[in-house]
Amino acid sequence: MRAMKKLLIALVLTIATLVVAGLWYFSRFSEETKHPTALPQTERATATGAVMGFLDNGSFAWLGIPYAAPPVDTLRWRAPQPVKPWNIVRSAVEFSNQCPQLDFSGDTNGAEDCLYLNVWAPMEPTSPKPVMVFIHGGGNHIGSTETPLYRGARFAREQDVVLVSLNYRLGPLGWLRHPALHNTESDSPADRSGNYATLDIIAALDWVQSNISNFDGDPNNVTIFGESAGGFNVLSLMVSPLAKNKYHKAIVQSGGMTLIPPTTAENYHDDPKPGHPLSARELTNKLLVQQELAEDRTTAKALQQGMTDGELRAFLRSRTAEQLLLAQNLTIAEADPAEELESKPRPFVLADAAPSRTPYIFGDGYVLPANAQLDTLFANPQSYNPTPVILGSNRDEARLFMAFSPGYTNRLFNFPIKIADLQRYERDSQYGSDLWKADGVDELAIKLVANQENSVFAYRFDWDEMRSVLALNTSQLLGASHAMELPFVFGNFNLVDKTLLFKDRKARHTLSQSMMSYWAEFARSGDPGRGRNGSLTQWKPWPNDTTEQDRVLLLDSENDGGIVMSTKLVTRSSVANDLAADTRFSEAEKCQLAQRMFSDSMPALTSACP
Repeated sequence: MRAMKKLLIALVLTIATLVVAGLWYFSRFSEETKHPTALPQTERATATGAVMGFLDNGSFAWLGIPYAAPPVDTLRWRAPQPVKPWNIVRSAVEFSNQCPQLDFSGDTNGAEDCLYLNVWAPMEPTSPKPVMVFIHGGGNHIGSTETPLYRGARFAREQDVVLVSLNYRLGPLGWLRHPALHNTESDSPADRSGNYATLDIIAALDWVQSNISNFDGDPNNVTIFGESAGGFNVLSLMVSPLAKNKYHKAIVQSGGMTLIPPTTAENYHDDPKPGHPLSARELTNKLLVQQELAEDRTTAKALQQGMTDGELRAFLRSRTAEQLLLAQNLTIAEADPAEELESKPRPFVLADAAPSRTPYIFGDGYVLPANAQLDTLFANPQSYNPTPVILGSNRDEARLFMAFSPGYTNRLFNFPIKIADLQRYERDSQYGSDLWKADGVDELAIKLVANQENSVFAYRFDWDEMRSVLALNTSQLLGASHAMELPFVFGNFNLVDKTLLFKDRKARHTLSQSMMSYWAEFARSGDPGRGRNGSLTQWKPWPNDTTEQDRVLLLDSENDGGIVMSTKLVTRSSVANDLAADTRFSEAEKCQLAQRMFSDSMPALTSACP
């Protein structure tokens, strides 16, 4: 039993390192951040005061530099404000607070004073160097920069770039549109937008523009990159007029984005224009019940409607971060459709990955465009910020979420130990992953390349070489799943190696070196080409037509195809055609999946379904 538990612990650690939402947890075990020594030669000036960093794995590092004032008290749910200057040299050798979030056990971690960034730079003082600004993932509700996976020391040292990472407000502290917060309190359209976390990221880009030259970085050559929700946020910056000219290239890893209408973010879910089940109004209902000021949603709604804007602002600001976060999961009398779970398996779509989360990224008309979605925004070069861009996804995106989805796996201690039905698992993950690629890569590339030919690049990450644990084939369970590419991009495998589940370290190292080289060359020139040393497979740009041409770079181990270009095109239409011809589904199953995937975008496809 003890040996089995050890194996299960190894499995748990492997999966956890791959889940972006959980990566921050392991940072507390990192030996690299314990008691670093500040070095006088790392003293650098910033617009608000001097900072002193330390030597981190062959690079200079400065951690926990404030880029905005703490968003606390009356600054909660306001656009980020300037930092108060300091007079003495500030120690920058430790990560800052992570922003408030719920961990896996339901406990609250972090503090609202969390708007800080980190910088890694090569020790050689030659300048200017390309700057890469990383935006972490975690569903815009969890995550932080402190995880060892995101440390930029190796990337900065080996690729001769300056790497910046940042924290931004999360969940209802980062995105909230309650009418009481903007009806009378502020004349600022930024304050009224509700997109506070988006504004945080823009404020960090302002800091880069003002200060990065003192860290040997080039403010005129800034690349933003992010994974998962970080990729969503990169796309939001691409369509934000406030971010124009504050970056010059973009990399979207496993991204995609929907701009939430203000009515969805604000309204009650039973209004004529329904709000999200966890809209600002509905979250306030839950807070009123949580504080025993109302018995259920009905009485909470009546109470809220009778409160003035000032009373509602005072009530919301008097809640602790923990109360706000716990209210997301509070069950009240009326069932919350966002929190329903089924015990039987169902075809996976992206919405399944984010239950019990407040809405985010609003089309407010100031920070982000109103009444528009990405396909229309990127079709018009006047409605977004055209720059060179890389769009990518992982071959088996959906499997990370399916591994923990009811009915797909048999579990022990709530962790998967066996795939319940391998054919169903592979079948459903194919369509969930292909839909992700269609929405987050190919459909966007088709729109973008019409406006910026030869500057749109696409990849698919295919690496899947892992060992099995007992009866569980981890390559089948996870494959090239969501977030798997992150240790390859940063070259940080310390946590992964502790599990002993990754195969062939030499091949893995080779692929990681290639990916870092492509990313850095793109940051340097806007074209990943053959990588920094010119020896890699030529990464060709996305073609400006739909003929059989190379369009996607497949990133895989030398043991399994290597790095090659592919002509494969995945669109919503091609996914629908594949589904129609797929004999692994019954007609009823095809209808069920089609309704979940295409009912909004392709209603004619599902009109004949019962």
